Amino acid sequence: MRQFLNIAFRTALIGLLVAGSLDAGAQPAQAPYPSRPIKILVGVPPGGSTDAVTRLFADWLRESWGQPTVVENKPGANTAVAADAVKRAAADGYTILLGTNAHITIPLLAKLSYDPIKDFIPVGTVGVSRYVLSVHPSIPVNTLQEFIAYAKARPGQLNYGSSGNGGGSHINGELFNRLAGVQIQHIPYKGAGPALTDTLGGQVQVSYNTPLAVASYINAGRLKPLAVTGPKRTLLLPQVPTFAEAGLPAFQEKAWYGVFVAAGTPKPIVDKLAAELTKMLSSPAFRDKLEKQSIEPLLSTPEQFTAMMRTETAELSKLIKAANIKID
Repeated sequence: MRQFLNIAFRTALIGLLVAGSLDAGAQPAQAPYPSRPIKILVGVPPGGSTDAVTRLFADWLRESWGQPTVVENKPGANTAVAADAVKRAAADGYTILLGTNAHITIPLLAKLSYDPIKDFIPVGTVGVSRYVLSVHPSIPVNTLQEFIAYAKARPGQLNYGSSGNGGGSHINGELFNRLAGVQIQHIPYKGAGPALTDTLGGQVQVSYNTPLAVASYINAGRLKPLAVTGPKRTLLLPQVPTFAEAGLPAFQEKAWYGVFVAAGTPKPIVDKLAAELTKMLSSPAFRDKLEKQSIEPLLSTPEQFTAMMRTETAELSKLIKAANIKID
């Protein structure tokens, strides 16, 4: 009898061990996020405000989470190449997109492989940059109102350069034309760098750029600033009045920087990323780093970020139709 019980016990124990191993095979334990390197894609070349924000964010994650975090610059199609790569990546939080306004603008102008909201989860914003309207020193004006009068007297004779059709500076230029009642011609370039180079050389007369991009040229007298968007003057250019101070309060365009992951990313991962953004933007040291780049910290929840994009998409759609903005 005892021998029979021993055999039965051993048989039952083996059965339990086998069943446990099968369960373990069917449901492997998931390592806590993050447990391996993270990649942040950005749709612009190295240099400039967007790249700077991306690298500050990567540095923060690397130090806070203790995982290698790399930035991959993937320019092309006005940031659409990077967005498409993130959409196609595994929805596991290890491939992140640092996007800008172009994320919602370009899909309004071209048929792309993704929907900017449905195919992504907006995790939250990091900050915003303002825009400076500046002109070549050869333009004989010193204030925004003088420039508007000068441009009105010369319809179609002045040009502004942009990073390309549909880019932020293109949208800014068309909106300024409508608000100021002027006709300044758009000259698209393959990138913000070449556009700024030709403005410095006088081939085009007008520039819409972030303070970081133009501050050194303004301080050297190579560009003449007229106004900056936003509710207050920028730290990099405290001498430049806001558009409200200069007499055109309706012109308040901004460039935002936001974090996205692919649709389908588990909610706990999204929540952890969103919580890290809150922690990051609550850090005085990190906020100081942003402000030194003339970037204003901007914290939002995934829901607030989504709502902001929907509102801006509706406004952009109206402007694109009214100004007949095209990408080609």
